[in-house]
Amino acid sequence: MELKLLNEQGQASGNVAAPDTIFARDFNEPLIHQVVVAYQANARSANRAQKDRSEVRHSTKKPWRQKGTGRARAGMTSSPLWRGGGRTFPNSPEENYTQKVNKKMFRAGICSILSQLVREDRVAVVDQFSVEAPKTKLLAQKLKGMGLDSVLVIADSPDDNLLLAARNLANVLVLEPKHADPVALIHYKKVLITKQALAKVEEMLG
Repeated sequence: MELKLLNEQGQASGNVAAPDTIFARDFNEPLIHQVVVAYQANARSANRAQKDRSEVRHSTKKPWRQKGTGRARAGMTSSPLWRGGGRTFPNSPEENYTQKVNKKMFRAGICSILSQLVREDRVAVVDQFSVEAPKTKLLAQKLKGMGLDSVLVIADSPDDNLLLAARNLANVLVLEPKHADPVALIHYKKVLITKQALAKVEEMLG
């Protein structure tokens, strides 16, 4: 198949050949869902900590005798039923949210996402993508001239000027091919791939 080729002004300058095995796959929604959920889960860190009944600071003394008071029996004030007591099922910072997805499935999920983006005309190839100086204003003007407001740029070894200029734009992300992830591919309205990066993508996913 062929992908649309743009120049740095965003104007069509021809087409570039791309393998069907990467950019013309069937849409596999269950696989994409699994890959995205696993990616987000693996990026998650367990940083909430709560205490159970053995960790809260309370006396182990029985609040009142077992019988004869007319009140409900109680063993200690650290019970989860009491105000200030421990949690029954507390969150732990040692919790593990990792989900395993093998490499073949992950690559197939990325290919399915890229294929769907091509069908929706959200993928384009550019000869090269750079800015003259590390200034956000220059990159914002460049993207505005190309008619882009939300874009993922996949570039092989992007220069510092581009990385620094894109860092302060909320709807722009610059990644190397090896760091392109399913969440970023889906999130941005347009995906620009440089010619050099396209060769790397074909090498990784082909």
